Amino acid sequence: MIEEASIIIPAYNEREGISAVIESLQSLKKRLDNRWEIIVVDDGSTDGTSETIQNAPEVVLIRHPFNRGYGAAIKTGIRHAKYHTVVISDADGTYPLQDIPRLLTPMAKSDMVVGARENNDANIPFIRRPAKWILNKLANYLTGRKIPDLNSGLRAMKKDVVMQFIHLLPDGFSFTTTITLAMLTNDYTVEFVPIEYHRRSGRSKIRPVRDTLNFLQLIIRTVLYFDPLKIFLPISAFFFIASIAVLVLSYLFTPKVMDITTVILFISGVQILAIGMIADLIDKRSRS
Repeated sequence: MIEEASIIIPAYNEREGISAVIESLQSLKKRLDNRWEIIVVDDGSTDGTSETIQNAPEVVLIRHPFNRGYGAAIKTGIRHAKYHTVVISDADGTYPLQDIPRLLTPMAKSDMVVGARENNDANIPFIRRPAKWILNKLANYLTGRKIPDLNSGLRAMKKDVVMQFIHLLPDGFSFTTTITLAMLTNDYTVEFVPIEYHRRSGRSKIRPVRDTLNFLQLIIRTVLYFDPLKIFLPISAFFFIASIAVLVLSYLFTPKVMDITTVILFISGVQILAIGMIADLIDKRSRS
C-alpha cells in the first residue's frame, strides 16, 4: 500500500460533520503510521466550518474567500498537495474513510481507484433514479466500459495525471464525473473498489434538475473532446437510415417519391460524418 498521500477534503458549510471526518482521518493515519497530509479546503463557508477545525493538529487549512464550487475546492487542494498520490473525500461523513487503504493498495499499478458505492441508489430519491440510470448507460456506451459509480466522491488519483486535465475539469459537482470520463477515454488505468455509503450530515448541496442536466451536458462534451466519433457516428447513421426509410416508404405508400427529403437526409448524414471525422482527426493530431 502507498504510504504517502495527500487527503483532500472540500468543505462548504459542513460544520456539523467536518470535525468527525478529521478525527477519523487522524485516527486512521496514526493507526497505520502512514505519511499522510490532510488538506481541508473551506470553499467560502459562512457557518463557521473553518473555525471548527482551525486548531486541529496536522491539518492544512486553505480558505476560499467566496464559494467557488466543489470542483474548484478539489483543484485547489490538488495544486497544494505535496505527494504524488491524492485522495479526495467529502466532509459530510457519507464515505467510509476506513476504506482509504483499500483504495491506496491498487494505486501502485493504477492511475485512479474509485470507491464504488454499493448502496448508492438507496440514498437517491426515486424521482432522480431514471435520470441517473440514463446518464450511467450513456457514459457506459461512450467510454466502452461498464462504470459502477460515475461520480463517487471517494477516490485516489495520481496527481500528475489529474494535472493533465486540470484545465478541463469543472468547478462544480461534475468534477468527479469529468475526471472519470477523461481517464477512461484516454486509456488510463481505472479501478473500482466496492464501498458502503452512509447518510450525510447536514443538508445536501445537490440541485436535482439543474445538476442532472449539467451532468448530461458534460458527459457529451467530454466525450466530444476525447472521442468525437462516439457521438457523430450514431447521429450520422440515423440520418442515413432515415433517408433510406423515407425513400422506400414513399415509393411503396405515397403517390410520389419523396426524393428531395431523401436527398436532404442523406446529405445531412454525410455532413455530420465529415464533421465527426474532422473532429476526430483534430483530436488525434493534438495528442500526437
